[in-house]
Amino acid sequence: MPETPYDDRWRQTHLGRLLGHAMRRFDERVLQLMAASEQAPLALAHLAARDKVGAAHVHITRHLPLAGARLTELAQWAGMSKQAMGDLVDQCAAWGLVTREADPLDARARRIVFTPAGLDWLAAFRTAVAQAEAEFRSAVGAEVATVVALGLEAYAGGA
Repeated sequence: MPETPYDDRWRQTHLGRLLGHAMRRFDERVLQLMAASEQAPLALAHLAARDKVGAAHVHITRHLPLAGARLTELAQWAGMSKQAMGDLVDQCAAWGLVTREADPLDARARRIVFTPAGLDWLAAFRTAVAQAEAEFRSAVGAEVATVVALGLEAYAGGA
């Protein structure tokens, strides 16, 4: 096919698109591993196996500090609206991953914190991430994986 003055092949291969595809692939693999995990609470592993747990649920796992956080903070860190994060927190609370507790610094505020089952889920997430990273290293080679990790760290940090 001849190239036109308005060639748009670049849209398929630009860095942002490749990063997005890579992140989706990585998150999907982590969820596959968690579905098979003996560390993850059984009910949650079953939900992951039936594709009921998605990449959006990873936002809570990825961003919620062990000490907990307010909903607005969690939404900001995940790059989501407060309403979308609230819906996600409601679903995760129904599954027993998180709970809302009174904020010791502000009686009007609530903090989202992991439950014991949520901490088990977090441990399974850590193991799955480590395995997915090892698979990435194996697929692209240790040197490339190191360069990619250093480059992404520098870029994400605003360097």
